[in-house]
Amino acid sequence: MTEIPRGRSETHDIDRHLLRYVVDLPHPMGHVWHAVASPEGLARWLGATDALEPRLGGRVTLCGPDGAEYVDGRVTAWDPEYVAEYTFDPPQPGRAARAGPTADTATAATAADTADPPHGRIRFHLEPGRTDAAGSAVLRFTAEVRGTSEDRIDRLADWHAHLERLAEALDDAAEGGAGARVAGVREAGVREPGVRRRELREAYARDEALWPVWEP
Repeated sequence: MTEIPRGRSETHDIDRHLLRYVVDLPHPMGHVWHAVASPEGLARWLGATDALEPRLGGRVTLCGPDGAEYVDGRVTAWDPEYVAEYTFDPPQPGRAARAGPTADTATAATAADTADPPHGRIRFHLEPGRTDAAGSAVLRFTAEVRGTSEDRIDRLADWHAHLERLAEALDDAAEGGAGARVAGVREAGVREPGVRRRELREAYARDEALWPVWEP
């Protein structure tokens, strides 16, 4: 599987974070574009897409795994084969980003309804990669999010995991389908997504710790 390099981040105005990843993908640009700029492609690694109007200002809606709508937005940059940018709105009253509020207090539920969604603004910028027979692409991915420093680390891990799934989806498509690959992965004992996400979160948190915590 394609290795996803560590993401980087910048913080502005205390709670605004810009996450950056640069990924070399051994797949033609057209295949990568389809994966990040079509409902069918996004559904294989990010989430079901209830709406995606392929034009500047078009509507885009991502849905949760159970088909429930969880975040709406607009296409805020569109250059076919090269740039797709989606800016998502905060959840509307009574809706929370992703699967909905899980806290059992009214205060926590209200906070979930009024907070910015985890996706914020995301941008996919494609460039030609190494010249070879099969073709390749460089994906420059950025995500703008708001939240605390801990939220920033969460999002770094989340998007790293998403990009790993993108790489796997592209590999699956190149190999003719996911069925045989998934069976092989299970036999090999590859970690479950939740376990992998925790590992990534711990790795990003360690990178943030400049000094070991001293315990008397």
